[in-house]
Amino acid sequence: MSSETPVEETVLFHEPGGRWRMLAWGPVFCLVVLVVELLSGPVVHYFALLLFSAILVGLTYVQLRAARMHVSVELTTRQLRQGTETVDVADIDDIFPPAEYADDEYEPKRWETARVLGELAGVPRKRHGIGLRLVGGGLVQAWAKDDDGLRAALETAKREYL
Repeated sequence: MSSETPVEETVLFHEPGGRWRMLAWGPVFCLVVLVVELLSGPVVHYFALLLFSAILVGLTYVQLRAARMHVSVELTTRQLRQGTETVDVADIDDIFPPAEYADDEYEPKRWETARVLGELAGVPRKRHGIGLRLVGGGLVQAWAKDDDGLRAALETAKREYL
């Protein structure tokens, strides 16, 4: 057992991948249907609405846990975590600017075809890639919904590390 106390790291950027409030949507919709049934007629499906509400919460919970595990992003002063993969800030050699193209041609930048961090097949939906060159010369893609915010936080982390 180590007597050292863990170093508290500053979180520079965080995207959770999914929000817990999503669990409320199923029960809210079932509550709306319950109110409509109470106001419109003699038959009210209490058990069915309760059952569907529970099913929707259960299915949403599974999707939410997967999103929070595989599509979350966190950057501290020492590490970048993309889903299930972590890269030390010290291992990041260069952060590429956003790709810009002329109207008549599109040739992807080398980093846009590089491996995506987080053990994923590609950049997750509604996220944008950020090109990184690692110390060994390899190219990878980080990603985030707020790619400009992550890029700025990565540059801050690199400056603080040096």
